[in-house]
Amino acid sequence: MDYTTSKEEHPIKIVNLSSLEKAVKEDMDKGAFGYIRGGSEDEWTLRENTQAFSKKKIIPRVLQGIDHADLSTELFGIPLKTPIIQAPSAAQGLAHVKGEVDTAIGVAKAGSIFAISTYANTKIEDAAAAAPDAPQFFQLYMSKDDAFNQFLLDKAVQSGAKAIILTVDSTLGGYREEDIVNDFTFPLPMPNLVAFSEASGAGEGKGKGISEIYVAAKQAIVPEDIQKIKKMSGLPVIVKGIQSAEDGEVAIQFGADGIWVSNHGGRQLDGAPASFDVLPQIAQVVRKRVPIIFDSGVRRGEHVFKALASGADVVALGRPIIYGLFLGGAEGVTSVFDHLNKELAITMQLAGTKTIEDVKQTTLVD
Repeated sequence: MDYTTSKEEHPIKIVNLSSLEKAVKEDMDKGAFGYIRGGSEDEWTLRENTQAFSKKKIIPRVLQGIDHADLSTELFGIPLKTPIIQAPSAAQGLAHVKGEVDTAIGVAKAGSIFAISTYANTKIEDAAAAAPDAPQFFQLYMSKDDAFNQFLLDKAVQSGAKAIILTVDSTLGGYREEDIVNDFTFPLPMPNLVAFSEASGAGEGKGKGISEIYVAAKQAIVPEDIQKIKKMSGLPVIVKGIQSAEDGEVAIQFGADGIWVSNHGGRQLDGAPASFDVLPQIAQVVRKRVPIIFDSGVRRGEHVFKALASGADVVALGRPIIYGLFLGGAEGVTSVFDHLNKELAITMQLAGTKTIEDVKQTTLVD
């Protein structure tokens, strides 16, 4: 695949988000597709992430006088047109020549929040410049070298990031067999690593496998690192990868400004529970002291609804956005938001909930 060739940017027709995977598989480079789609080991957790939503049911309320749903909400005081934001995803140049630039543009058009990864194929400042009036977050994979952490955080602050996402569930890569079978290595550089290439041992990312990329990562992350990142950045820190109520409490006690419930889309520990299954217990411990962001397995508007009703404040989407990027560039990204928003609005009205706050007050049943 020629990753330097521009792709057409256009809205894409979507029947459902699950169908995007098949459409992308037909045309995407096999190694790139395997890296984006794949989970770890037997992919049980990957599958369970979506299947878990079927365990809970929505009881429709009628006679509520609702003729439309209002999807607007906010996060950290940032107004949003939708409760759906973009989950940070590495190496988006695999999907489109403009990579994170087009994702940032597409997410901004949807009135949501774009998050750029440390392992992006785009510089932090370039992604920010692509949508200068839109809110963006920066996802930090913490390095062993604090000078490099400071370098990245300074870039994020200078680029106008509104918060730092500290990913704590990926101190090394999960055992992803599809990458092994495909002998996958990253074909494009990761420019945010370049300034640290010699000291990190990870080079610029190009030609490396996922395990080599993680050479630079700090593996022994501790609660005190939350305060460290807050001091280094001066920004709110969202701790991403929380899968237990106990860890949620610890993170808050050590200064987390937000809790991100996620199992990395089933890409790390196979055999871990679905994110949706642990969300209610975590929300019960958090007790609305800080916002909760949720991801992993979301493919339907009803999934968004159920996550919000189970304690999430906003819901993040990963793979489908990258598939939209591949199929239609920035416009394709916006199309994914538009479709999921349409499903969510239908679900909300049929359930008898007008606002996102109404959804959060809904009780699901087994």
